[in-house]
Amino acid sequence: MAEDEVILLGFSASVFGIRPRIALEEKQVKYEYREELLVGNNKSPLLLPMNPIHKKIPVLIHNGKPICESLIEVEYIDEMWKDKALLLPSDPYERAQARFWADYIDKKLYDPAKKIHITKGDELEAAKRDLIEVLKMLEGVLGDDLFWRG
Repeated sequence: MAEDEVILLGFSASVFGIRPRIALEEKQVKYEYREELLVGNNKSPLLLPMNPIHKKIPVLIHNGKPICESLIEVEYIDEMWKDKALLLPSDPYERAQARFWADYIDKKLYDPAKKIHITKGDELEAAKRDLIEVLKMLEGVLGDDLFWRG
């Protein structure tokens, strides 16, 4: 059987781009990583046809077929390479909970963290308060566990 061709288009500073990289490494999948330049109109000729809707990273390309959005890519990697360690819980309820909290982090943590880097004054202080509240919520859920549900 021929080896799978796996390419990951990413950007090293992206919090979303790191997810599929970690998943591929955990599953010990051989892949080619291609760094994308996201400033201006420097997107590669491969990125645009592989993600024509959002035109953003990360994009996982498996045997020429693109999978977009980091959480979807992690689920795909987990399902595709089942013979390796599970990334998500096998129990449907626990898996749903993991998806919920990943979605929560995307929706509630990313924006205040980003605002801290790009705002000043009152807006910066509000972003700090928002971020602290989200982190307190996550700390309450995570407790003292080093790895949540894993």
